[in-house]
Amino acid sequence: MIMTKNVRNTIILFAVGIIATALPAALIAAGAIDAYTAQIFSLAGINAIMALSVNIICGITGQLSLGQAGFMAIGGYSTILLCTNAHIPLPLAILLAAAITAFFGFLIGFPTLRLEGDYLAIVTLAFGEIIRVFLVNLKQWTGGPNGIQFNTIMVFNAAIAFAVVTGTLVVLIALIQNFIRSSYGRAILAVREDEIAANSSGIGVFRYKMIGFVMASFVAGIGGALYVCLIGFIKPDQAGFTKSIDYLIFVVLGGMGSTTGSVLASYVLTYLQEFLRFLQNYRLLFYPVVLILVMIFRPQGLLGTKEASFVKAFDAARKFLQKKTKKNKGAEAK
Repeated sequence: MIMTKNVRNTIILFAVGIIATALPAALIAAGAIDAYTAQIFSLAGINAIMALSVNIICGITGQLSLGQAGFMAIGGYSTILLCTNAHIPLPLAILLAAAITAFFGFLIGFPTLRLEGDYLAIVTLAFGEIIRVFLVNLKQWTGGPNGIQFNTIMVFNAAIAFAVVTGTLVVLIALIQNFIRSSYGRAILAVREDEIAANSSGIGVFRYKMIGFVMASFVAGIGGALYVCLIGFIKPDQAGFTKSIDYLIFVVLGGMGSTTGSVLASYVLTYLQEFLRFLQNYRLLFYPVVLILVMIFRPQGLLGTKEASFVKAFDAARKFLQKKTKKNKGAEAK
């Protein structure tokens, strides 16, 4: 019975993922959705991937990191160098770039994750700035402050770009949710709630912090790789402090620890930022105003630590239809 239920839930989630990816991509290919709107949705998907990365380290692991934009830049530049210099196929280059980013996450996390709170935030912030300075000065490899171009099929085909970005996002959400429900995920959540109690229960606090940090770095590397594939260009400013803050805002608004909340906030804020472009530079006031309102009226974020469940929504809709059908049959019998 349990196995059957798990299979049913997997089929439901797989069907939702296929619909969310294939249907809009088909509409984009048919011209029902213009290329500009399609690119906004694809960019929102990349922002959602970066929000997942921040949520892993800040919401799930319970550590404050301000250097995720630096990891994103490593993933983006690594993808370009692997494709152009090593002539590695793009899909494999994206995975290798994510692995390289995860390795940098291990190098940074190993000496710093014994720190907590503001100290870890300062160290990760400094790491992001170090990456940016390196990218500016390594002109032979990175193009210097002017950045570097990278043309792929995703630049010229909006439907493929949307399908790749959204499909990757769906896969990452599924993997992260399954990881959270595993024994490793429960151990990380225990560390987040109370490190002393977790340590006294035999949970290796530093080990699980490192797992969360490396995972977050890997996801950020994928986000950076997809960014350069979508935009066709990257520059060192992508590793700047303000970018890390933007990704943190998505998580704060959606809810620390909520995967679906972070994704929802990423799509909403990305679309609103483009919608308010007619305000010119005044639209930059939107984020501070939203944060002030959220901190006053909803400090836990839109969803808090809760998750939106497609399986529960499907079950609720099925029960509603069954009740309505029985009611109609009863009325006909009378």
